[in-house]
Amino acid sequence: MSDLLERLRGRGWRMTAQRRVVAEVLDGEHVHLTADEVHARAVAKLPEISRATVYNTLGELVTLGEVLEVSTDQRAKRYDPNAHHPHHHLVCARCGAIRDVHPSGNPLADLPDSERFGFTVSDVEVTYRGVCPNCAAA
Repeated sequence: MSDLLERLRGRGWRMTAQRRVVAEVLDGEHVHLTADEVHARAVAKLPEISRATVYNTLGELVTLGEVLEVSTDQRAKRYDPNAHHPHHHLVCARCGAIRDVHPSGNPLADLPDSERFGFTVSDVEVTYRGVCPNCAAA
């Protein structure tokens, strides 16, 4: 479960009504919403919130390192509040659904020195692709 609201309060981030609503919309487990989805859900809670405010708030959250900007394909970027818990993503190739996954092992250690080409590797992103149960049943 995301602890986004608590992290933001702990940082002393100025919690306006608009920022609070965006953070509430993003808070949760396996949340990977587009900016438009965040806006639609935020409007349901706070009708006067503007699209620009949502986009600006998302940008601030990414800059702060409190939300990850996830781009798994040619679709819209998605925003993941699970920024402080290392994980990878499992993506449905048909509908684009995304789930956080936590496989065992260390993918960084799995890259042999001969494949590093002199790079000092500091991070790795793994995206698993497949078809979700809903799409497979359709």
